Amino acid sequence: MIVVTGGAGFIGSCLVAALERAGVPDIAVVDRLDHDAKRLNIIKRGNLAAIVPPGAFDDFLARDGRHVEALFHLGAISSTTETDLDLLERVNVALPLSLWRFCAARGIPFLYASSA
Repeated sequence: MIVVTGGAGFIGSCLVAALERAGVPDIAVVDRLDHDAKRLNIIKRGNLAAIVPPGAFDDFLARDGRHVEALFHLGAISSTTETDLDLLERVNVALPLSLWRFCAARGIPFLYASSA
């Protein structure tokens, strides 16, 4: 299974579409579907093994982590106007580090993209 965090956003959904075109059989998207655009991006995808809300990601990895073959981490808070420093640290620093550790411990490729 390939996991794409931020997979319902513009870039993430384009990556998911490319993975589908490449014949990847199992793709899990981790994202908040809190905007119509994200829901529309995801509804086009027909080959998803799972759509995981960020709050359930830890449980998902605990349950299905042994099936993860690669993890693309595109999910982040990219808003330059976000003022909640604890939230920014948790989502943009602690989470990527935790995901890298998860992947490194299992020899899983971890592909990390960042912007803003």
